[in-house]
Amino acid sequence: MNAILKNAREQKGIKTRELAQLMGIDQALISKFESGARKPTKEQIKKLSTILDIDYETLMVAWLKQKILYEIGDDREFALKAMLVAEEELKYLASFKRNPLSKDLQKILDEIDTIKKQLDHYRAFDSFRIAQALELEYTFESNRIEGNTLTLRETDLVINEGLTISGKSMREHLEAINHTEAIAYIKQLMERNFPLNERELLSVHNLILRGIIPEDAGRYRRVQVMIKGSSHMPPQPLSVPKDMEDYFLWYEDNKTKVHPVILAAEMHERLVTIHPFIDGNGRTSRLIMNLILLQNGYVIANIKGDYETRMNYYQSLEVAQTKNNKEDFLLFIAKTEKECLERYLNIISK
Repeated sequence: MNAILKNAREQKGIKTRELAQLMGIDQALISKFESGARKPTKEQIKKLSTILDIDYETLMVAWLKQKILYEIGDDREFALKAMLVAEEELKYLASFKRNPLSKDLQKILDEIDTIKKQLDHYRAFDSFRIAQALELEYTFESNRIEGNTLTLRETDLVINEGLTISGKSMREHLEAINHTEAIAYIKQLMERNFPLNERELLSVHNLILRGIIPEDAGRYRRVQVMIKGSSHMPPQPLSVPKDMEDYFLWYEDNKTKVHPVILAAEMHERLVTIHPFIDGNGRTSRLIMNLILLQNGYVIANIKGDYETRMNYYQSLEVAQTKNNKEDFLLFIAKTEKECLERYLNIISK
């Protein structure tokens, strides 16, 4: 940046003394700016840009580069990794600034928080039986989205009575049992205040595929996959570990910055877009979403598995993945959470 300033001043035929007068600062500061011994303030950068006819963006980029390098100093070992994380967050914040929460989405979030406050007054009346019934419905609906044909009653008989349903596959029975155990696991994480990290996510996925595809349970995929009915192409398998590392870094950077419902929806969408597993991505993504909701005092967002709801769910995901527009998906999740909160409040308040 110092060379840019000196060259621009000389091309304009302005002496350091004259530039100092125009800037309203000491002449010695101009010399220090040009030698790199001193950095201008942001306000001084604006003035220098105007007086010397330097493109403001060019000057700001050079100024920020020097500032970043100065802050890094000798900590080069982690500097590049930190820069990549910062780049991802800056992209998200820039996108968020360009596309802030719509009025519709903000309205629903406000309504959600109002209902949650009402619900908090009744938390003392929580009961195991209510939770068990709602979790049974969640297992039924989440599996139904993925094509499981067990009815709600059959799911209950498999989970709570240990019965085998005639005409239903062993996989469908295991999906019901595994999902129930995965719910218990995320509730345990929530109750013990365990952090969400890679190990816990892999443990959730391991429960989902246990006994179904044991060799891939709790392991990232090693082959390329396609999503049936979607034009979105997940990343190559070699990219998955790095994408998942970025996934958790994004979570750490944003877990206290965005509304918990938005955070949960983002973590769902980001995980299913990476599609890190050979199977079980949808169920795992929804469980991670609901872990975040539970950790923040909300209730499980149970997405229904009927045709209309499933199509709305898939279509909003498709738009998020292929058009970089998450509005529909965030609205879908927020509306689902609001409905589940209202229902829970109605049950428990009685």
